[in-house]
Amino acid sequence: MKIVIVGTGYVGLVSGTCFSEMGVDVTCVDVDRKKIDKLRQGIIPIYEPGLEELVSKNVNAGRLHFTTDLREILDEVEVVFSAVGTPPDEDGSADLKYVLEVARSVGQNMKKYLVIVTKSTVPVGTALKVKNAIQEELDRRGVNIEFDVASNPEFLKEGAAVHDFMSPDRVVVGVANERAKEIMSRLYKPFMLSGDRMIFTDIPSAEMIKYAANSMLATRISFMNDMANLCELVGADINMVRKGIGTDSRIGKKFLYAGCGYGGSCFPKDVKALIKTAEQNGYEMQVLKAVENVNEKQKSILFDKFMKHFNGKVKGKTVAMWGLAFKPETDDMREAPALVLIDLLLNAGVSVKVYDPIAMDECHRRIGDKVIYCKDMYEATVDADTLMLVTEWKEFRVPSWSVLKKVMRGHVVVDGRNIYDGKELKGNGFNYYKIG
Repeated sequence: MKIVIVGTGYVGLVSGTCFSEMGVDVTCVDVDRKKIDKLRQGIIPIYEPGLEELVSKNVNAGRLHFTTDLREILDEVEVVFSAVGTPPDEDGSADLKYVLEVARSVGQNMKKYLVIVTKSTVPVGTALKVKNAIQEELDRRGVNIEFDVASNPEFLKEGAAVHDFMSPDRVVVGVANERAKEIMSRLYKPFMLSGDRMIFTDIPSAEMIKYAANSMLATRISFMNDMANLCELVGADINMVRKGIGTDSRIGKKFLYAGCGYGGSCFPKDVKALIKTAEQNGYEMQVLKAVENVNEKQKSILFDKFMKHFNGKVKGKTVAMWGLAFKPETDDMREAPALVLIDLLLNAGVSVKVYDPIAMDECHRRIGDKVIYCKDMYEATVDADTLMLVTEWKEFRVPSWSVLKKVMRGHVVVDGRNIYDGKELKGNGFNYYKIG
């Protein structure tokens, strides 16, 4: 089976590589020639555990190809996936410019039946717009070619995307007829050998499922952050509260960790887009608006604790920051709490020294030399007045407190992910602050 995936960003590259690993002949298309040239050389544009090795393996096996020309391969394939970006517009809605460009390009060049599948996260109604764009191009050409559109949202966690794709807990596909359903079933069959986890829906429902899933997870995070802030005021411990409610089978244990806010390419964008979709249909998503507001405030919580400890007299202080990416196992800094925190610290006259195992280059690309980049976690803490844990990378979990006590000028630790033991730190002479 041969397929095309348009867009070699996070979703497109992971999807294409994993399909090829299962024996599908995959061609990934992107308009960025430099990116395609690098991919052909085995240089991938993102960090994702295990991905680089799989790309190299399947390129060498002749199952994974890269090109800038969609036209040259449309005749050979059965399915075209659209995995291009849908960045938020100024009003928070998803910008469908690239999605519709792909649709028009397919309509201009297709010569036989195809299934065109939207893999990008798109609002309800996008498939209809894609269908109309393709049909308009076919009408302009004066040809009558059958085609189907489908929606196949991705549910990949950055840092575990390869595993999630290869062993999915569900595959959601929105289709309009049995012909498209049969083709999508055949494509995903290799991933279902241990049990059929495909969920076929109508197309609007499939488009809505991804937004609903991410918005629910974001809601859980903001709820726990809100609870953590209240716990501090009343003397409760959010970690104990989490354990108490997480054992309720109706609630479950996942996504109940308080912290310094969520970030990344999905949650912030998808919450905004769902709020906008509701507005466009005359409805107000009151809960999601609160989720968004809580999250934005939470990104400054570590700064607030830092300011409170020093009674606002922080000019000239030095802060060591461990972690820059929005979560471990990725270099993604989109909407990362670290960026908000860095701005607040710099504006307050604080010197910032940073270390992240993967995201240093990405941070430099975004903010340049505004901060001091360090070669390891301990170098960042030399002469620091405060250590802030922002991203819970594994290597930060068990630091040597005796070493930190010697090299730090001050002995304040602000834990943005609640991974340390307050009693242990206090026993080692540190002032320790956590979330909740």
